[in-house]
Amino acid sequence: MERVLAPIDYLVIGHVTHDILPDGGRVLGGTVSYASLTAAALGRTVGIVTSASADANLAPLERIAALVRHSAPATTTFENVYVDGRREQYVYSFAAPLTPLEVPLAWLDSPIVHIGPIMRECVPALAEQFAGKAFVGITPQGWMRASDARGRVFPIPWAEATHLLPLASAVVLSIEDIGGDWDLAFHFARQTRILVVTCGWDGGTLFVDGAPTPFPAVPVTQVDPTGAGDIFATAFFIALASGAAPLAATRYAACLAAYSVTRVGLASTPRPDEVAVCARDFGF
Repeated sequence: MERVLAPIDYLVIGHVTHDILPDGGRVLGGTVSYASLTAAALGRTVGIVTSASADANLAPLERIAALVRHSAPATTTFENVYVDGRREQYVYSFAAPLTPLEVPLAWLDSPIVHIGPIMRECVPALAEQFAGKAFVGITPQGWMRASDARGRVFPIPWAEATHLLPLASAVVLSIEDIGGDWDLAFHFARQTRILVVTCGWDGGTLFVDGAPTPFPAVPVTQVDPTGAGDIFATAFFIALASGAAPLAATRYAACLAAYSVTRVGLASTPRPDEVAVCARDFGF
């Protein structure tokens, strides 16, 4: 019997991860972790659909969100290594796939749905399930990478792009996800209404109906960039779904993402004073 769940207004779907630290310790990571904490900080009622092993400690997320965990023998586990400012990733284990069947009935009417695969765990039918019924935000990174025999993660073409881009209300990806290929960015932008390509220190580009508008990054002293893209995407999706103009939503999201890189791990998600400053400065 399905447990009774209250309606929510921000649903995020994807794997939580264990991220291995340089000292061998492990912390929670993954798009759903950063996105859910950010959405909660922005005042949304959050639901998470994920998969992880029974021994994964998801208490930091359960404190701020309703969480549906589908069992798996392992939790998806990554190691991030930064070399000259660039991230190299390794993945050592995977949790279970996520399909429309894993989404609780009470959450099928969620107004904002964020599909954030980490390693191809979200089936494309999830976007089909919500298209036309909700604001569907997609961060497709996990559909754009694979791993080799050693676990090293590398980019691959987004095979589902032609099908999924028209279903999205907005898409956020990084220039690393597309291997620096701006021709591909313009190709994607012609297939979806709103697309953002983030470029770290160089800001990024907002595409609306295929037309590009560059935007700058907010200058800060970087400590840890992990999760900044997910924080940007979540703030961007919420601003857009609330009626903000795309460029204003971009600047607001870039402001919150800039604050995030000054802290480490899940502590990088927005603080109340930062939310207030970014909302004041960028009209959201």
